[in-house]
Amino acid sequence: MKNNLLLHAVSKYLAGFLLISMLLFLPAGTMNYPHAWLLIAVLFIPMLILGIMLYIQAPELLEKRLRSKETDRGQRAVICISGLQFLLMFVSAGLDRRFSWSQVPCWITWTAVVTMLLAYAMYAEVMRENAYLSRVIEINPQQKVIDRGLYGVVRHPMYASTILLFLSMPLVLGSAIALIPILPYPLIISFRIRREEHFLRSELEGYAAYCDRIRYRLIPYIW
Repeated sequence: MKNNLLLHAVSKYLAGFLLISMLLFLPAGTMNYPHAWLLIAVLFIPMLILGIMLYIQAPELLEKRLRSKETDRGQRAVICISGLQFLLMFVSAGLDRRFSWSQVPCWITWTAVVTMLLAYAMYAEVMRENAYLSRVIEINPQQKVIDRGLYGVVRHPMYASTILLFLSMPLVLGSAIALIPILPYPLIISFRIRREEHFLRSELEGYAAYCDRIRYRLIPYIW
């Protein structure tokens, strides 16, 4: 079973690497795209480290994170829209590199790199705190409400980390144009959060009380 998990993880990792590389370098028309190589390094090196740690220490959690077949129609729509956003973001960044539509100052690019790494660290901490974390909305029979650590600050720290991660990517790529398709991502994810909370309130014991205690979903004092 662990060998199958390893094969699944490696195949998805390589597929993601190849897909993003093609979406960036083909529209750019060149491999001489330093910002793209920077993004690939910042994105895939921490991903590899985190994947190895999960495979060794928490293979069940890794298996959940690799599972992406959502049954809810609304959630499938969110996934499809998000996928389209990413496709447009990478392609527009590549075209921006080819035609020089926009420029991003160097200090903003490196600030975005730091933001991406901090978002990855936040993501890893969420997975350490919540062994029930899954990419699909579901309830484990033994699942309990997690209210410690980052979950004691906001109800959805994993989604908060992905917003930081994804909104930083166009700036790492040095493209202001590529920000346009990904800017609506927080609105899309807020729809997923509302549907997820509706499900958890009805299916997970103690979640409604947790929502009463922890007022904010993503950003303290805002929402």
